[in-house]
Amino acid sequence: MSVKIRLSRHGRKAAAFYHVVVADSRAPRDGKFIEKLGSYNPNTNPATIELNFDRALYWLQVGAQPTETARMVLSTKGVLLMKHLLDGVKKGAFDEAAAKAKFEKWVSEKNDKLAAAKTKNIVDAKDAKKAKVEAERKINEARAAEIAQKRAEAEAAAKAAAEEAAAEAPAEETAAETPAAE
Repeated sequence: MSVKIRLSRHGRKAAAFYHVVVADSRAPRDGKFIEKLGSYNPNTNPATIELNFDRALYWLQVGAQPTETARMVLSTKGVLLMKHLLDGVKKGAFDEAAAKAKFEKWVSEKNDKLAAAKTKNIVDAKDAKKAKVEAERKINEARAAEIAQKRAEAEAAAKAAAEEAAAEAPAEETAAETPAAE
């Protein structure tokens, strides 16, 4: 029996999330599995990965083969690195303490990068919101100036029409009075 570590799709259309599972390679993608190792949600930024580290490491050590995407998920969490380090310990390249030290250093660097990425995402979102508000404010100011100009033109036209009507009214009155006087 060939055992694979792979993703099982769940969620709705256009908002999928995945369970990381150990399954027989002949089983359907979303079908029967041996064990659920965790979940992977690519909809968040950065992607959310929850994984039972020890069980994933166990399955890799007994020969389960990860698919390409599952390999990426396992690599992101450091499971593949830990397997590599433990293989080095078995071969005598270094001792277990050195392997743990290397892994802890890698984890701390990874956490720092993740925190920096999250902070950058927050700052970028704030900057994008500020830029959007500023652009909207400029558009609103341009519209307000345009409306004010149209109102001023309408008032000037109304004032000119009123003056013209006022100028015509006395002329008509004088014209009407002149024939009456004759």
